[in-house]
Amino acid sequence: MVDSIEQRVYELVRPYAGTYLFNLKKVELTPETDLDTDLSIDELEVEDLMNDFFEKFNVGRGNFKIETYYPAEPFSWNPFKKSPPIPVPDFTISMLIESAKAGRWLFD
Repeated sequence: MVDSIEQRVYELVRPYAGTYLFNLKKVELTPETDLDTDLSIDELEVEDLMNDFFEKFNVGRGNFKIETYYPAEPFSWNPFKKSPPIPVPDFTISMLIESAKAGRWLFD
């Protein structure tokens, strides 16, 4: 059974999750859903989402930095040179749920 906080986090994330283009089916949200890789939420949208999250759930920001999950890509003047992917930590719905329950951001 989904508890109240978990349900409210899903409701907060749902508008950012979108739908499948061809069958208009809602994207399934689970605690393991990654905001970046699974939902493709861009940096500006996730900033709005997280600002809403911290405010609505009265969660202390602690050491939360958006750059941890959305680092700046290295710039190159060479349009043919591909930069290697930058490793980033997971940024999942369960992180929001756990932090909402604790009242502070639990991850660095």
